[in-house]
Amino acid sequence: MADLVNRAAAKDLAGNWTLHATDESISVPFPLPGDALSALIAAGVLPDPYVGENELVVRWPAERDWIARRSFSMDADELGHPWAIYADGLDTVAEVWINGQPVLAAANMFRPHRAEVGSALRPGDNEIEIVFRSNVKAAIEAAARQPYEQPYSAQMQATPHINLLRKVQCHAGWDWNIAMMPFGLYGDIRLERADLPSITYVQHRQRHDAATGAVDVDVEVRIQAKAACNELLTIQLGDEKVSLQVTCSAGNTVAEATLRVENPRIWWPAGSGEQPLYDLTVTLGGTAHRQRIGLRRIEVVTKRDEIGVPLTVRVNGLDLFCRGANWIPGDALPSRITPDAVRPQLEDAVAVGMNMLRVWGGGQYEPDWFYDLCDELGILIWQDMMFGCALYPADNAFLAEVDREIEHQVRRLSHHASITLYCGDNEVIGALTWFEVARANRDRYLVAYDRLSRTIELAAHRADPDRLFWPSSPSKGPMDFGDAWKAEGSGDQHMWDVWHAGKSFAAYRGVRPRFASEFGFQSFVSLSTLRRYIEEEDLDIASPAMELHQKNAGGNARIVETISRYFRFPKNFENVVYLSQVQQGLAMKIAIDFWRSIKPECMGALYWQLNDTYPVASWSSIEYGGRWKLLHSMARRFFAPTNVVAIPSADTSTVELFGVNDTRSEVVMAGKAFWLAVDGSRRPVGEFIKTVPIDRAVSLLAIPANGSPDEVLCFTWSDPSGEHSDHHAVSPYKALRLRDPGLVVEAAKLGAGEWRFTITATTAPAFYVSLETDPYGVFSDNAVLVTPEAPVEIVWTSRSGDVDPVDSLVVRDLRSSYRPSEAVIRRA
Repeated sequence: MADLVNRAAAKDLAGNWTLHATDESISVPFPLPGDALSALIAAGVLPDPYVGENELVVRWPAERDWIARRSFSMDADELGHPWAIYADGLDTVAEVWINGQPVLAAANMFRPHRAEVGSALRPGDNEIEIVFRSNVKAAIEAAARQPYEQPYSAQMQATPHINLLRKVQCHAGWDWNIAMMPFGLYGDIRLERADLPSITYVQHRQRHDAATGAVDVDVEVRIQAKAACNELLTIQLGDEKVSLQVTCSAGNTVAEATLRVENPRIWWPAGSGEQPLYDLTVTLGGTAHRQRIGLRRIEVVTKRDEIGVPLTVRVNGLDLFCRGANWIPGDALPSRITPDAVRPQLEDAVAVGMNMLRVWGGGQYEPDWFYDLCDELGILIWQDMMFGCALYPADNAFLAEVDREIEHQVRRLSHHASITLYCGDNEVIGALTWFEVARANRDRYLVAYDRLSRTIELAAHRADPDRLFWPSSPSKGPMDFGDAWKAEGSGDQHMWDVWHAGKSFAAYRGVRPRFASEFGFQSFVSLSTLRRYIEEEDLDIASPAMELHQKNAGGNARIVETISRYFRFPKNFENVVYLSQVQQGLAMKIAIDFWRSIKPECMGALYWQLNDTYPVASWSSIEYGGRWKLLHSMARRFFAPTNVVAIPSADTSTVELFGVNDTRSEVVMAGKAFWLAVDGSRRPVGEFIKTVPIDRAVSLLAIPANGSPDEVLCFTWSDPSGEHSDHHAVSPYKALRLRDPGLVVEAAKLGAGEWRFTITATTAPAFYVSLETDPYGVFSDNAVLVTPEAPVEIVWTSRSGDVDPVDSLVVRDLRSSYRPSEAVIRRA
């Protein structure tokens, strides 16, 4: 949240523009900030690219040059001062012209561009144009200029060579993203007085006094001036305020001041405490810069231990198990990435117990408001730099551009309480081993990678020396250039053997990462979402439209094959979708339960991925549009700050229950375990009561895995957060001879937009009982085990207004996925 410009001395050029084809055959309204494809869709020139097979007919605009145009006026007295054009988020290869004169050229969407416009302005009406060059052609042209090949992930990207552009890499397509190559301008565009000093960045460092609890905040203000001047600078933090006279030299000047906060309210990540924020306001002449900062101590512990190099986030002295997911751009069309669209997804992350998101390196540095929301909600951020799954140039011009980009982004982001670490790239170290040309010329590509990585690191340290810089993800740590995908003992790990190599879910228990920063399993989006984008006759995983909405080669086959491993084969497409979501949640639960059980050896699990860019089969837990998959509901249980998890021994002879405590207080866990048969009968096997220390996992009970083929292990427990239950299937669910559970669901309205569904299994246990409605709403729980002795109450909260969801309610469970069975639904 910042205002970096003297608005009285600037002309805001955002608003209504017109987008023109270069031959003037097309002219449509073009609101900026925004992307051109959204403007063409709004004008009816393009169809909705997310529907059916429309993706194939919306790529042509990116292959052409376009012109954005508008007019503005200047008074004669204004022209007595020098002016500069400022553009932020200009995507990507573009020029700005004023009254037919070129005034600015850009080729990096990840940093702002500013240039004085000289004599281009005139009194009265003026015309400004942004010429968007085809980024598709620019990438191809850049490839032709390279002294040697720079390989990229061609199997995912329909547009080649995007690694040669400083542009969102997944705009060219990814294994979860549509390939459209959008372009436009996504930040501010304005004219500003070039002769007035301006604030470029405000950063701070915190010193926490252990004796008194007070916090000294050292504020650093960077000022840009065209000529030497004297200015009054005022800095206010909460009720504390200092003023100082600053002598600015031509160019950049740094001013510093310290403010003390007595009796501070300390910021904590979600689930560990509250998130108080202090207003930090800096004024210089008519320029005001406003931030909200959190007072906290944060570090990432990487000191080698008896196992290797840990990667442990420590906040205010507390070691924190990072629970969360990876974040990708909020939409494939940048115009649709708005606070109103993103806030619910961030709130939904916190709602299920997440405390960290990784902003992934093939996407974008998010807007200021994104990080403001994370500060407000207590979501820690692992911030990748925007390099991913490819190799990159290392010539001086490219590295100079990277240096400017990284310094800008780190200075922009450094004040946020949520920013935890900076990471140099996503899987670029690993990519050194992916491509034949790189394997055959390893020295050349390794040296080039080192030049790039070192440039990124030095720029990040120059801009923010206090936070950890992690070289790559995955990585064992600095100066390790090996492929760390499967590395254990040190650094972070991407565990993809289950999805990409087809290993069993149990393979997650065969690795012991210090920090699992990527792992995932795909599912299909819910039927309600599919029907908005796919015709009814195409709701078949082999239809062209469905296959086009699956971007991972072999993805549909992997989903179906895995269903047949663990479940009886579903009777129809609807239940293929249902079981795909059940098994996705089961895969993530198995991984996360185990890794939490070995804490503090492992101190983070960020699954791939939280969100989607468009409606597609993917690894997300929240679908495009905001609907929760079953995984997200299950995450509320397996990410609970206190939990009991069932871990089978390596030889599968026993199942051990572990109590996990991520809270700031020790907790007492008391419970019992029993074998539950498919007819509902129970066989007790043991009880436990133990104290689980702060930030630890301890063994509660070891149970011989001697259940019959028709039994699952169930366990219930209580702790300070309430009464809980879970189960563990020793054998695949398909081995269970399930009986018709006789499900009855009673619906009662609790208030405006809120309903309670009481689920009863009248004859036998029902596994993964799942509710779905259209209209859309959020369930307090889902994919639950319901037994005859224990009805389950689920509260549904509408996100579609005060509507009645009962007539649309669909109830599913494992047995009904392959046998005729129908729940009875009635109103209270």
